[in-house]
Amino acid sequence: MSPQIPKFTIHRGLPPTPNYVWSVFVNKLELRFRLDKIPYTLGSGTPRQAPRGKIPYISTDNSSDLLGDTTLITQHYIKLNILTDLNSSLTPSQKTQDLAIRSLLEDKLSFYLARERWIDNYYTMRDGVLGGIPFPLRVIVGNLVCKNVSKALWGQGIGRFTDEEAKKMRREIWEGLSGLLGSVRKDKGVFWVLGGEGPTEADATVFGFIVGGLVCDAGPETQKMVRGLPVLVEYARRIHDEYFGEYELWKEKA
Repeated sequence: MSPQIPKFTIHRGLPPTPNYVWSVFVNKLELRFRLDKIPYTLGSGTPRQAPRGKIPYISTDNSSDLLGDTTLITQHYIKLNILTDLNSSLTPSQKTQDLAIRSLLEDKLSFYLARERWIDNYYTMRDGVLGGIPFPLRVIVGNLVCKNVSKALWGQGIGRFTDEEAKKMRREIWEGLSGLLGSVRKDKGVFWVLGGEGPTEADATVFGFIVGGLVCDAGPETQKMVRGLPVLVEYARRIHDEYFGEYELWKEKA
């Protein structure tokens, strides 16, 4: 018997307009739901309201509980047989490769993006993600976020690199991802990061990071890098055409 699918709301910041956003994890979660054709609505939200202090998070019409963290959200609804286990048919080697790709982006590249956005381009980032709140409060919250990000980056290690070192290492990740996608690219239609006939969990992450890199004005160096690697844009464009037809496409390279 198929489980009853609740009405989902993905809370993804202010305002909840139907379009791609700067948050790579929001874009990731939206694709993950669309891969299984699970309908959802968009809701506003803030890290302060979020169960784990970060965007996005999920609410449903059949529970008062909020669920945060994109990986935990996915795992939770796989257990409830609402989302498909995309990795169930993978070999142990493929599962490890899938996990490695996700970890490279979510546990490493994300820190480089945070540095570029919150440290190198602070005012653009602050006014972009906090533009919906009054300016005096925006200054206070922005300074607090910047301070916390700086502290986290220093502890993680990326905050100790020079600007040139950080840029070089960020580029290395994007170029590696480009090489991987280039090796599995198909002439027509959507192609997936492990080269199979269908997506794996890594595809939601890869798409989320590429799209976030393409649309975020607070990451100009990343935007330039991604646009300069055509297979990254093509991969995201084909997924966009298949799953996000109602969303406005990111601006094409001038």
